[in-house]
Amino acid sequence: CGLFDVSHMLQHKISGPNTTDFLQKITPSDLHSLPEMTSTLSVLLNKDGGVIDDCIITKHGKDSFYIVTNAGCREKDVAFIKSELSNLADFSEINHSNFEGALLAIQGPKAAEIFQKYTNSNLNDFYFGTARFIGLNGFTNDKVHITRSGYTGEDGFEISIPQDSAAIEFARAILDEELVKPIGLAARDSLRLEAGMCLYGHELNEQTTPVESSLNWLVAKNRRDPSTATFNGSSKILSQIADAKSVSFKRVGIKSKGPSPREGNKIFSAEEPDKQVGVVCSGSPSPSIGGNVGQAFLNKPYNKTGSKILVEIRGKKRPAEVAKMPFVEPHYHKA
Repeated sequence: CGLFDVSHMLQHKISGPNTTDFLQKITPSDLHSLPEMTSTLSVLLNKDGGVIDDCIITKHGKDSFYIVTNAGCREKDVAFIKSELSNLADFSEINHSNFEGALLAIQGPKAAEIFQKYTNSNLNDFYFGTARFIGLNGFTNDKVHITRSGYTGEDGFEISIPQDSAAIEFARAILDEELVKPIGLAARDSLRLEAGMCLYGHELNEQTTPVESSLNWLVAKNRRDPSTATFNGSSKILSQIADAKSVSFKRVGIKSKGPSPREGNKIFSAEEPDKQVGVVCSGSPSPSIGGNVGQAFLNKPYNKTGSKILVEIRGKKRPAEVAKMPFVEPHYHKA
């Protein structure tokens, strides 16, 4: 079990009349049907269908949401949301606030066993992708916002604690547990790579649509009718879903031995070594399975699972293979 300090992430609260409609304009998610106290991964979309940022949206109630976005995108995310809110009169009564505060992630096979010691809430029926307001025994009198979530592919919880002093004491207590270690973001990166998860600025960017990033599932099925779709970039995104041949490249997994592929490494055809067919988005040694794992944007038809490719690393083209993701199956606590 590991403790991650992810307090650098930006937390948002957004509520008021027509908030759900507003969020369905800037994301492709179906938030009207999302059950209360449930979370979903989503993306903020620009008018061309590119990704401003990825985010986790938790629905607290009708037209009331809690959202977590990436630290490195805080300025443009806030500017984007404010700009979108100002564009239409229907959204004038929406209240949007954001804050940086203690956000701790407990992740790993023993996460529930450890966390259960600090709350009276029964964690057995607290499933992945849901949220609760629960107490932390001995640390704060107020209930705090907990989601059973994380970005490691493992079971775990993300805990938002408004009081810094309570957060510090809680973190110290958790780290005193024999089974818990402090974990850094480099380990988070290898874990999310093994789990086949995207990282903004690598597999997601403003020039690439969710379809090109192999995230079609983020576009809710009941929002795919071109005649009624209202989200940003819907025309381009839905045309790509309808006509797969119109998409020239896709995000895929890659495996290799030797030096690890890294962001920006060029990828070449194994049959035509002078022909560039893609680029590495991110890569890392894999502590769990050995060798290296990575993600890449690869042109068709070179992106088929099992295809042999060459990755240029420090001036030398090294063999690699397109591989199915996730590389390590997730271990979420589900019903």
